[in-house]
Amino acid sequence: MSTNIITVSRQFGSGGRVIARTVSEKLGWKFYDRELIEKTAEKSGLAKEFIEERGEYATSGQNLVYSVPSGFGGFSAGQSVFDKLYVMQYNIIRELAGEGPCVFVGRCADYVLRDRNDCFNVFVYADMDFRVNRASDIYKIESKDMRKFLEDRDKKRRLYYKYNTDRSWGDVRNYDLCLKSSTIGIDTSVQLILSAISR
Repeated sequence: MSTNIITVSRQFGSGGRVIARTVSEKLGWKFYDRELIEKTAEKSGLAKEFIEERGEYATSGQNLVYSVPSGFGGFSAGQSVFDKLYVMQYNIIRELAGEGPCVFVGRCADYVLRDRNDCFNVFVYADMDFRVNRASDIYKIESKDMRKFLEDRDKKRRLYYKYNTDRSWGDVRNYDLCLKSSTIGIDTSVQLILSAISR
């Protein structure tokens, strides 16, 4: 069966989001990144900023804080907001995937859509220096220790992914294609994805 869905997981600062968006534009497919955050905010009533930060990153004591009040959103009392958020994102991703060809960025989409045989999963990673430069120059992030900031983001994404999927984030066995953007570049990464799904 041909590919109708592409998921792109990525290290922060690797250029994975840019690669995913460019691929979607070249294919004429829908692109879901911030759009997914907005849809989740509409359904959950949670702030977009909270979803953007907590919908992909684990926090210490994730299951112990932010309990959902009784009757909130149809979920049981005491259920973690993080669990509620994951379930909502899960359902929205499944719903959007059924609407037509699209590209998803992060949020465990590769796992959520694992039962589909028309899904192509990509992981984008890069050298630390490359990521530091992109985080500073493109994302305008200010940090006294950018390397530590990026390592912390990696750790939180890894924990979030493990918690929700019981799989290892970045493990090559979870993806169809792994790209080192700092070596091959953004444009070549895009072309390799397009070439791979056209086979």
